[in-house]
Amino acid sequence: MIKAKTLVAFAAVCALFGAVPAAAQYETDYGLHAGELIVPINKSQVVTTSERIERAMVGNADIADVLPISERSIYVLGKSMGTTSLTLYDRNNRVIAVMDVSVGPDVDGMRRQLQELMPDQPIEVGLSNGSLVLSGTVNDPGAADRAARLATAFAGGNVINLLGMGASQQVMLEVRFAEVSRTVGEQLGVGGFGNSSSGDFSAAIGQGANASAGTNGTTDLGIGSITDAFGVFGALFELGDLSVEAYLDTLERNGLSRTLAEPTLVALSGESASFLAGGEFPVPVSQGGNDGNNAITVLFKPFGVSLAFTPTVLGNGVINLIVEPEVSSIDPSASVTVNGLTVPGLQTRRARTTLEVRDGESFAIAGLLRDETQTTVNQLPILGSLPIIGSLFRSSSYQRGETELLIVVTPRLVQPIRPDQVRLPTDRVPAPSVPDVLLNGDIYQPQELAPSAPAPQTDQTGGTGYEY
Repeated sequence: MIKAKTLVAFAAVCALFGAVPAAAQYETDYGLHAGELIVPINKSQVVTTSERIERAMVGNADIADVLPISERSIYVLGKSMGTTSLTLYDRNNRVIAVMDVSVGPDVDGMRRQLQELMPDQPIEVGLSNGSLVLSGTVNDPGAADRAARLATAFAGGNVINLLGMGASQQVMLEVRFAEVSRTVGEQLGVGGFGNSSSGDFSAAIGQGANASAGTNGTTDLGIGSITDAFGVFGALFELGDLSVEAYLDTLERNGLSRTLAEPTLVALSGESASFLAGGEFPVPVSQGGNDGNNAITVLFKPFGVSLAFTPTVLGNGVINLIVEPEVSSIDPSASVTVNGLTVPGLQTRRARTTLEVRDGESFAIAGLLRDETQTTVNQLPILGSLPIIGSLFRSSSYQRGETELLIVVTPRLVQPIRPDQVRLPTDRVPAPSVPDVLLNGDIYQPQELAPSAPAPQTDQTGGTGYEY
């Protein structure tokens, strides 16, 4: 009969707190163990039994205190962090129940906050020797960090973080470089030289006019060769006793170039990845020594389409990105010649930034509109400034360049695919056969690809179907 009453009292305590698992119920020589009672610090819990409580004892009064409320209820107050025990006796001085009392941070309040702020994260909260314990598996590092900061607000430094990370999310970054460059150039030049029949007078006009030592101590005048011109016209005529040879060079240049690169790279959340499609060119470097011997070493510099980025998935489809895209090409016009060695220059379009976008959204991270104009006029003083006739004594050039550049990034959360879904660029170009090449001259025979197998999709009922 005593045992039956004791079990009834224990069941009442379990129903009240819901914190006593069935595995924790065991009978000892001195009574019944009633599991664990968690009391927030500076808060209280009420313990009620089906039997009359004659006496209640706390192992450590500095950790918890008890006050009677009624014959079957007591008030347990948490005073300081730690663990102790609570023993309840009836009027016959028999043990009704023995409970472990843990006093610590507000576990129930922490659970409510997690449910409100992060309802999709399966985070469990417990108490261990006065410390708040976080356990479970979260989907991203951002959720783990937010839960840890929230626990610090409840327990200060008494937090044991046992949160684990689920499968790492993979981020695919698509970067598009779009650049259009247009150049327009006009050039009109006049040049020539003349000598009098007596040899007392000579003249040279135009690009590259020069005077050089001739035979018998005389000086010969002339002009340099005409280059970078599309059309050159020449005429020879006499002006009195003056023989004149004149040239007219003309050039009109129009250029349009289009550059489009679309590198794609995949990386795990929180990890860095880099990509380069291009090459490396040699740069000679002088290694001067104290002995006067200047040894030359070669340093290779990369060029082409490169991409480096570090993604971090923050949750709710938001991705933090550190992006470093670059497109570079060899530019002979920027080359440098040192000791007979020519080092080419690079034309580079580079960007580096940090941004946050959602899955599948695009962001333009860099843009450039450039319009350059250059004019050059070479003329004889005074004569080149005369109206109309001054055109015969000057050369003019006009250059204009327009460039438009845009860099767009698009991150996507991706999952691996099955091997039979992979399609390579070489799948449609099989190796040609010898008869086709020798007899028909056919080296390219594209083939139609078979449709890829559909990816399995899980429906809401838990079954597996296929989506087409």
